[in-house]
Amino acid sequence: MQTERHVRLFKNGRNQAIRIPREYELQGNEAVIRREGDRLIIEAVRRRSLLATLAGWEPLPEEFPDVDEKLIPLDDIEL
Repeated sequence: MQTERHVRLFKNGRNQAIRIPREYELQGNEAVIRREGDRLIIEAVRRRSLLATLAGWEPLPEEFPDVDEKLIPLDDIEL
């Protein structure tokens, strides 16, 4: 893959835009852009896995009720 390619900037309404060549196409439909000096860095937003999302959650402050306390023990059920 090429490491450099010249492209033209153009106006899209009040925004400046650039067409991203196919060989530089990003995955997904969302990206983050930031400026570092004279450079613009564009990075695809990667979806977090379910495990990563759950790992970031804080525990709930209250206890869950014991929903089994009023049930008949399984050993007492006759089939």
